[in-house]
Amino acid sequence: MTATTPALEAESLYRFFRAGDEETLALQGVSLAVDPGETLAITGPSGSGKSTLLACLAGVDEPDGGTVRIAGERMSHRPEAERAALRARSIGLLFQSDNLFDQLTVRDNIRLAQRLVSGRAAEIDRLLDEVGLRARGDAYPAQLSGGESARAGLAVAVANRPAVLIADEPTGELDGATERQILGLLRRHADTGAAVVVVTHSPAVVRHADRSLALSDGRISR
Repeated sequence: MTATTPALEAESLYRFFRAGDEETLALQGVSLAVDPGETLAITGPSGSGKSTLLACLAGVDEPDGGTVRIAGERMSHRPEAERAALRARSIGLLFQSDNLFDQLTVRDNIRLAQRLVSGRAAEIDRLLDEVGLRARGDAYPAQLSGGESARAGLAVAVANRPAVLIADEPTGELDGATERQILGLLRRHADTGAAVVVVTHSPAVVRHADRSLALSDGRISR
């Protein structure tokens, strides 16, 4: 990847869903690019297409039209096994919840994520130190506070040092102090050269980002 290659690029994404005779256009020609080290906040009301956009960017869903590239490599319109391999290598996913397996400790959740990518494992204790959870590595998700769970989920998301981190409302249920902590950790990851994309309703997250864009009815409105 050269200095001019976006870490994440989407070109003219379209996505529609059919239910009987009804057709819903969830994305209508969305294009964006995020550079290494840049943080982008995506805003918009419920039903504007934010979750659909994130799914297409991460290769979890396929757009009906348009292309997604990760560090210049095409993600979209490939077999699921190839998309999954690229996602494991290059994308970290952080959700408001469900980033952790309940039956595994924090340490084992991180270890499982690292096993998906051969040769990319980082020292688990160092990851736990980065999110301030060294003393909680052997705890199970049910034993964590909300803030600890958010930080543990972030550790899992960055376990393979992804080129792109995609976060869906990562601070939605957190208090102000914990939100600031998570934003600091996201900024630290961006400072390593990763692109960070965050869907949010939080003004604090938007202020923290390098830039923002808003979706409305499946289109970028600004």
